[in-house]
Amino acid sequence: MIVESLSLKNYRNYESLNLNFSDGTNIFYGNNAQGKTNILEAVYMSGTTKSHRTNKDLELIRFTEDESHISTIVRKNGIAHKIDIHLKNSKSKGVAIDGIPIKKASELFGMINFVFFSPEDLNIIKNGPAEKRRFMDIELCQLNKIYLSDLANYNKIVIQRNKLLKDLSFRKDLEDTLDIWDFQLSEYGSRIIDMREAFVKRLNEIIFDIHKSLSGGKENLKITYLKNCEKDCLLNQLKSNREKDLKLKSTTVGPHRDDLVFFFDDMDVRKFGSQGQQRCAALSLKLSEIELVKNTTKDTPILLLDDVLSELDKNRQNYLLNHIHDIQAMITCTGLDEFVNCRFSIDKIFKVTDGTVISEN
Repeated sequence: MIVESLSLKNYRNYESLNLNFSDGTNIFYGNNAQGKTNILEAVYMSGTTKSHRTNKDLELIRFTEDESHISTIVRKNGIAHKIDIHLKNSKSKGVAIDGIPIKKASELFGMINFVFFSPEDLNIIKNGPAEKRRFMDIELCQLNKIYLSDLANYNKIVIQRNKLLKDLSFRKDLEDTLDIWDFQLSEYGSRIIDMREAFVKRLNEIIFDIHKSLSGGKENLKITYLKNCEKDCLLNQLKSNREKDLKLKSTTVGPHRDDLVFFFDDMDVRKFGSQGQQRCAALSLKLSEIELVKNTTKDTPILLLDDVLSELDKNRQNYLLNHIHDIQAMITCTGLDEFVNCRFSIDKIFKVTDGTVISEN
């Protein structure tokens, strides 16, 4: 799959923009705060309907304007599709595929698969559980529509259950209705745990060899899925924790409290790994994500690299660049020197200056 073109109108700092991409490596270079990341963000939205930076669509609309438009042409299995996203100040976003409006984002998920890699992702190893759950959820939602549906339902139930726990402070007669929410939460939660467990298992099968090579054979990396509760015990655990939940007015059991732990043999990388080791593990994770998408979809994802190369040493830059030669990549950077030094093949170069993009080849 590839993204052939992107058109923007009143998006972020772009009044109007029309770009055609190479199906190989596309480089966007220029000083900071010129609009490079905005291009990658818009491309990412065309496959997920969401920004990787904000949950507020209002922030995506150009200042003083009332609405914004993203139009993307993608090619999958030799067939071109047009994806349109309309963002409006006063209404929820509208999404259409080939001119036909869709009602749910789930209808778009999986049509294009992205692997987004930003400097913030280099901290995923040392960040808290929420970041690691977000990593699992983003990838699984792209690969598995059942997971996407189950996760959406599960999150709604957690919100409703937490609201009920707060209401019970002055409506004790509602306590019996907790049983209904507990049953539904355990149903969806058990399936989420099951799919996350399988996801981590497959990821481990890929990441071991990648990290072994990336670390020069020095380290064995393994991911452990730290479940908050076993799937078969979820309903009973919800009942056991009810008194605690009532006191805290929050649901304390379930996959919304899961975590991932990364180990070099028996060493917890988050607690005892150096910054270099943590970044190396994060790079291995992203490269494994690419391979997992390939294996699952029998197609290649689009790689979005947002100013990551400047954060890596030359050896890791080379390793990354040498392993993405067979997929479409969109890469932002401040200058081209790092690519010249790596003797990396570039298919298309764009210079970005204050919301203006010029193709240089």
